[in-house]
Amino acid sequence: MSRHVLVARQDSVGDVLLAGPAVRAVAAGAGRVTLLCGPRGREAARLLPGVDEVVVAHAGWIDPEPERVTRARVDVLVDRLTDLEIDQALILTSFHQSPLPLALLLRMAGVPAIAAVSVDYPGSLLDVRHRVDEDVHEVERGLSVAATLGYRLPEGDDGRLAVLRDPRAGPPEPEGPYVVVHPGASVPARAWAPERHAALVEALVAEGRRVVVTGGTAERPLTARVAGGRAGVADLGGRVDLAGLAEVLAGAGVVVVGNTGPAHLAAAVGTPVVSLFAPVVPAVRWRPWGVRHVLLGDQGAACAGSRARVCPVAGHPCLDEVPVGDVLAAVATLAPLRLSQEVGR
Repeated sequence: MSRHVLVARQDSVGDVLLAGPAVRAVAAGAGRVTLLCGPRGREAARLLPGVDEVVVAHAGWIDPEPERVTRARVDVLVDRLTDLEIDQALILTSFHQSPLPLALLLRMAGVPAIAAVSVDYPGSLLDVRHRVDEDVHEVERGLSVAATLGYRLPEGDDGRLAVLRDPRAGPPEPEGPYVVVHPGASVPARAWAPERHAALVEALVAEGRRVVVTGGTAERPLTARVAGGRAGVADLGGRVDLAGLAEVLAGAGVVVVGNTGPAHLAAAVGTPVVSLFAPVVPAVRWRPWGVRHVLLGDQGAACAGSRARVCPVAGHPCLDEVPVGDVLAAVATLAPLRLSQEVGR
């Protein structure tokens, strides 16, 4: 129980949240857990149960907008990792990422035991070169890496996503029941068109539903356009951080969102998800985990598996051909309109 274990997940919010069950498995059998993440995953890392310390370092071999890798930055990270006196390390990556650059730095820091999934021959960089079926969910992939070093979820842990909750983090409004519409996405290829989101909000209001539109600070023009200044619609664009967004999502009956970080945050607080899922990455690996959800979008579209950040097909058909009516029907399936709401229309 005295082992100090490092778990690394160096990409974005959603990926860090999906690493949560693996972190909890490690925490159940280790004395101390440090999570190494990139700047994009910092907020999510601090919400994960089981984490004792968060170390943030940009990974030029992982980040989609990589900074230049320099000896000075590498030396700083190696020194930081050395000071942590790590006994074991788990490097969690997706199928298209290599764990080996970080494994090299961990070796330089004197870490004696390192496990990861690696397609490439790792030589002496890994003690456990794990093999896994590529068509498993990211949560299962992470848990399988943890298991190679003997870490498993404790009895009573169902393996769903989870975050530390702080009711004070959310805004005083809104009061439920409401539907959250989150129109933004980490990359354009994963976003339903703004005008379709706006039409959805209008249709939800016409049904007598209250709607909350969410988004980051940079997405304020988008959330304002989607909310449209309508009565019964709250625009929270740029008004809450990730912990606050968790509280907003937790109060919702259902969330409409693309395959992006807030979809996994909704799952972490147990809220059903209408997932407008662009198939640029496989749904089998990144669909909402452990909550009721409806998956929309043409999963067999030409862009499937391309990992494209900008849609390579004219008209963005995989998502933009999803009718607003289909989304309304999915919302109704996951969060039926209450009789009191219908009467009040």
